Amino acid sequence: MPLSMILPGEERVIERISGKDDTKRFLNSLGFVEGNDVTVVSKAAGNIIVGVLDARIAIGRKMANKIIVAEK
Repeated sequence: MPLSMILPGEERVIERISGKDDTKRFLNSLGFVEGNDVTVVSKAAGNIIVGVLDARIAIGRKMANKIIVAEK
């Protein structure tokens, strides 16, 4: 399921990153790597704030749709 569908407060594991190679490299540089835990902190106006690798990162809904997560 895409990260954009997760409710605030839920923690998941990154299963895979979809999209072009540039998109995958960009997300990997932010810490979105397969196997890492990710938590949705909040959602507002199409933006999602997520916690990954002890950091909080804001991403748009389109980018969050490229991050596929699974139950922990």
